[in-house]
Amino acid sequence: MHDLHSERMSGGETRAASGLALVFAFRMLGMFMVLPVLATYGMDLAGATPALIGLAIGAYGLTQAVLQIPFGMLSDRIGRRPVIYVGLLIFAAGAVLAANADSIWGVIAGRILQGAGAISAAVMALLSDLTREQHRTKAMAMIGMSIGVSFAVAMVTGPLLTRAFGLSGLFWVTAGMALVGIAIVALMVPRSAGPLQHRESGVAREAFAATLRHPDLLRLDLGIFVLHAILMASFIALPLSLVENGGLPKEEHWWVYLTALLVGFFGMIPFIIYGEKKRQMKRVLFGAVAVLMLCELFFWRFGTSLRALVLGTVAFFTAFNLLEASLPSLISKVSPAGGKGTAMGVYSTSQFLGAAAGGILGGWLFQHGGLGVVFLGCAALCAIWLAFAVTMREPPYVTSLRLPLSPVAVRDAGLIERLLAVDGVTDAVVVVEEAALYIKVDSEQLDRTSLERLINAAPECAEA
Repeated sequence: MHDLHSERMSGGETRAASGLALVFAFRMLGMFMVLPVLATYGMDLAGATPALIGLAIGAYGLTQAVLQIPFGMLSDRIGRRPVIYVGLLIFAAGAVLAANADSIWGVIAGRILQGAGAISAAVMALLSDLTREQHRTKAMAMIGMSIGVSFAVAMVTGPLLTRAFGLSGLFWVTAGMALVGIAIVALMVPRSAGPLQHRESGVAREAFAATLRHPDLLRLDLGIFVLHAILMASFIALPLSLVENGGLPKEEHWWVYLTALLVGFFGMIPFIIYGEKKRQMKRVLFGAVAVLMLCELFFWRFGTSLRALVLGTVAFFTAFNLLEASLPSLISKVSPAGGKGTAMGVYSTSQFLGAAAGGILGGWLFQHGGLGVVFLGCAALCAIWLAFAVTMREPPYVTSLRLPLSPVAVRDAGLIERLLAVDGVTDAVVVVEEAALYIKVDSEQLDRTSLERLINAAPECAEA
């Protein structure tokens, strides 16, 4: 069995990964730049109420949640590029609609339309088409990093751009970014030979029912739902707290978010290393959720000065960044062999539903109870998450591999049984339609010699 990590990414693979990471980054910038400013600037719009501001913040999540899996499946049938181009045009149209709105309802309609450009699954599938097996994890990590960086940039540039150009100017910039995304896909991303059949990169109908019944995956889906609900609800109350309690003009909020995100990014790294190296990811996850809950209670009880609000925001983003980075890796650890693509599809849908629910709930709580009640509501959501997280098992520390098989090997009824008998092999499945073997291995316990002998003993196993 060849070494899956031997070669470097080719020039085409690097161009594909970096180009698609940029497309993701521009799109996420457009989604998140309004987050720190809508609560403070949006109240100037005709008909604005706190509940409607909350709906405008979370509205994109509704259409995103409903459409991202269907768009991914559509890209299997008509091709990735048409779906990505149309999705980015829909996103740009939503931004233009919001930019021209003079009422809160126009902004809500624009945000709903923005969310309808749900291209995440199609972009990930195109990335799989354009990268070889051994480099796919690296390429996916580049996209994950681009999302994290774009979130941080959005928190800082949103207030700066809105100060310079107003809320409508911010939406015009967002529309421009979507068009730049189209240009990147057209000019920078190489052409693919066609859609690959690949269970790890897209939603497989056969794996759907098992994913929805998997208790550990459901706990993680609940987790990302709550995390994004808290994020959206907090960003209704936090910017207003900075103005009302901290005395910080809305034009200067950018430095609070910049400080919090920088400290939070570097603050989370030791915990991720500890969790992975010491195999204590459950403890790290539980601790981060507890910190998030304490931050919300801190905002509620002590968020009456600028210093307290900045300290709370730094702690909030350290815990948030840690959870945002850990949850996808836990999904890939926990999902069954060949089921990661489907598990990630359900996870992403849960994330967008959480964003929608958090915006709507946060706005409603603020309208009916004030800022303190929003923070208490977020703390209650954290408490629910903690109650489910405490029953979670320590995740398996495994790596997923996919190996092509010849027709003879596909028909070998005893192959899975022999593989599962090898030390360190935790799960394996043969997908006949793809003529491929999906296997999960614990690299610390794996008997590599036995695995290689078993794979190589079957000359009918093709080289990847």
